[in-house]
Amino acid sequence: MINEKVMDWMSRTVLTINADQTLPEAHALMKEYNVRRLPVLEQGRLVGIVTLGDLREASPSDATSLSIFELNYLLARLTMQDIMTRDPLTVAPNTRLAEAAKLMLHHKVGGLPVMEDGSLVGIITETDIFRAYVHLAEEPAGEVTA
Repeated sequence: MINEKVMDWMSRTVLTINADQTLPEAHALMKEYNVRRLPVLEQGRLVGIVTLGDLREASPSDATSLSIFELNYLLARLTMQDIMTRDPLTVAPNTRLAEAAKLMLHHKVGGLPVMEDGSLVGIITETDIFRAYVHLAEEPAGEVTA
């Protein structure tokens, strides 16, 4: 695992959302594609990241006194710009996987956009790191000759 790179384990197909899209749109995307985070783009440039937890925090509590119609109206106006984490931590494709894992652990985030030359080229998540660990742990040890 020491020499593994982010590029070897990241997801290259990244589902994104635009900064002006709404909370219901983000929730629908996450549910449809079974993802927990979406990089937020503005004119093709990474400006933030939004997680399922961010969407939950922005949603009203069950104790609200607003009607369902008022709630839906308000939620439909809430955009990613309003709830995203701006300027998210990122890594480069050639970053060591262990370094990406340390960043995620230290900053308590579950995923990092992967950037190369200013462009989003992937995303590395906790799941990707677990997958790498399991794969590498199951590899047979190299033969030792005397």
